[in-house]
Amino acid sequence: MTGTIRIETDKRGVATLTLARPDKHNAMNAAMIAELTQAAEELGADPTVRVVVLTGEGRSFSAGADLAWMKAQFAASREERIAEATALARMLKALNEMPKPLIGRIQGQAFGGGLGLIAVCDAAVASDAARFAFTEAKLGLIPATISPYVLARMGEGRARRVFMSARLFDADEAVSLGLLAQAIPADDLDAAVAAEIEPYLACSPAAVAASKALARSLGPIINEATIADTARRLADIWETADAREGVGAFLDKRSAAFVAMGGRGLTFPGGG
Repeated sequence: MTGTIRIETDKRGVATLTLARPDKHNAMNAAMIAELTQAAEELGADPTVRVVVLTGEGRSFSAGADLAWMKAQFAASREERIAEATALARMLKALNEMPKPLIGRIQGQAFGGGLGLIAVCDAAVASDAARFAFTEAKLGLIPATISPYVLARMGEGRARRVFMSARLFDADEAVSLGLLAQAIPADDLDAAVAAEIEPYLACSPAAVAASKALARSLGPIINEATIADTARRLADIWETADAREGVGAFLDKRSAAFVAMGGRGLTFPGGG
């Protein structure tokens, strides 16, 4: 597959799925969302693939929403926004339910929708220099489509520490929040990912798939009704004055009118 992602599979059956827009900090657009959805379906159905590693090329894991995508959403109709949000949610659902272990290799910062990608991993390890934020509230938006996966990963109580404030947090805090399994020096990242992969190579692939499906069935319900509800909530917030002002200010590279004295506006894309 070519375009916004890259897939490489080694002789052990370990597939590395790489977000490949380093010049855009691996920000997600419609093309990447479609390609990730297809990749999840193909890797899940491939009997030669035993484990999938999700990572990003370049300095960032994922900045969340692409700037051009944000501009298009600013001018879109309610129906178009719901369609785009639904596509993103279904991509996350496809990765979340893929019948293969999904290991996140988080080499750099992740904002907004990028945290949704981390949340659907079965385990994620990150460089201790990585930084994270649910940036949506600075845009006057909400982390709607990623929310079912984030809440399933972190739990409501821990999520609420960072979910609404848009504040930056480091990799150690991401571990304490349950988003990451480990935060380690960048030089040790590949070894840590290898350690996460190794046990699966001695397991029955069918048993691994069935165990993952069992865990998912006993966790929070994430179905088409959930997706429709979060897409509607995102469409609703897009129609507010704060969203128009927040996104407009971001696109204009100025502070939003709702930023209080001493507050700092958003300087990095990341909607979800």
